[in-house]
Amino acid sequence: MRRLFLSIITLGAFVAICFLPLIAAQSNLKEALFYVKLDNKAVQCQLCPRRCTLPDGGRGFCRVRQNRGGTLYTLVYAKPVSIHIDPIEKKPLFHFLPGTTAFSIATAGCNLRCKFCQNWEISQSAPEELQYTYLEPQELLNRVKASGSPTIAYTYSEPTIFYEYMLDIARIARKEGIRNIMHSAGYINEEPLRQLAKYLDAADIDLKGFNEDFYPKMSEATLEPVLRTLKILKEEGVFLEITNLVLCGYNDGPDTITRMCLWIKENLGADTPLHFSRAFPMYKMVSLTPTPVETLQQARQIALDCGLKYVYIGNLAGNPAESTYCPHCKKILIERRGYFVVHNNIENGKCKFCGEKIAGIWD
Repeated sequence: MRRLFLSIITLGAFVAICFLPLIAAQSNLKEALFYVKLDNKAVQCQLCPRRCTLPDGGRGFCRVRQNRGGTLYTLVYAKPVSIHIDPIEKKPLFHFLPGTTAFSIATAGCNLRCKFCQNWEISQSAPEELQYTYLEPQELLNRVKASGSPTIAYTYSEPTIFYEYMLDIARIARKEGIRNIMHSAGYINEEPLRQLAKYLDAADIDLKGFNEDFYPKMSEATLEPVLRTLKILKEEGVFLEITNLVLCGYNDGPDTITRMCLWIKENLGADTPLHFSRAFPMYKMVSLTPTPVETLQQARQIALDCGLKYVYIGNLAGNPAESTYCPHCKKILIERRGYFVVHNNIENGKCKFCGEKIAGIWD
């Protein structure tokens, strides 16, 4: 017996609808990709840099990949726990089909343990702890097409851990003219990333900090694999934007921000959009001070001084740095209020005032 849960979330004039049927029966499991079999029915997962070695019955750090009798299975295939239709700007992607919507999905689980996680209710849960909708890839794509959204977004928790589901959906979506985007922490190994990148149109990667001390302390991860992910996505032709959640007293030092911005410019290009996002008390950091507006403005100015062309401030509705400005004539190209586009002055990928080419995917 299925029950239908309807959640309507209003963001200004925008309404997001989430359907979550409760599944009574256990669905068939899907064998995971990217693992090797070891002695005594043990396996080693090769999906992310953790390379978890699992005895028979063991689960990975992500909670959603389990060794059963020497075969590694994904426990979240076709089991999204969150389905919403969002403005593309919420991902955030500001240079990818502005003003359109993204059919957005997530499953339980994550391969990081960020103390400041904003979606910890699903990212830090095991699959059996949450209600889900059972949707095979084709059925999900049918819903995407019915919604009218031109894009499907793999987001909210960590798309890496529902890799097989994401990959199968993305392959079908590409054939059926639906774009694929993901918002990810970028903690994934090269081989699976390159295979996935063939079907990705855009990605927003969380670059959470820019030193090796920050990552293990705050996320139980390391920095270098994330930097490698950014380079690979660039090499593979995936349109790339970056989000840096600015935590007061942790990753907001001017020297750290400067080194990060120079790395982005030198390795990814000056036209890579960068979002400095305001942090609020959350999860295991309930005593965190909300990021001061002055800190965000200083970070943005540092980025601009380093030569980055498109730098934004997020989670601060009404700030002028929500909008896109022409790097040449400085006029407003895309005026935003929150997640919504008020005016768009980009024509054929160029500033309509001076003709400057603007990095992005506009049609």
